[in-house]
Amino acid sequence: MTSPPGVRRLPLVERLDPGRDDYAAILAAHDAAVHVGDPGYLDPSTGFFVFTAAELWDRGDCCGSGCRHCPYDDGPRGAAHEHAPPLPD
Repeated sequence: MTSPPGVRRLPLVERLDPGRDDYAAILAAHDAAVHVGDPGYLDPSTGFFVFTAAELWDRGDCCGSGCRHCPYDDGPRGAAHEHAPPLPD
């Protein structure tokens, strides 16, 4: 379950502040999940399940929910998330 070239690895800063103490742990959990083909990972701080960019890409379009790893932000299908609220820190 790999995403095509150019699919976002790093979350948008509006969705995940790089200044967070757990930023590196979140990216490591995301990358580990993508590497083994898991659809998501447990957020290291909250324990909530978070979908990977690869899983969201495989959905086929943006759901507009403001997903942390939404891969559609820069593409032609990204307009659906323009009105999605940013995720809280």
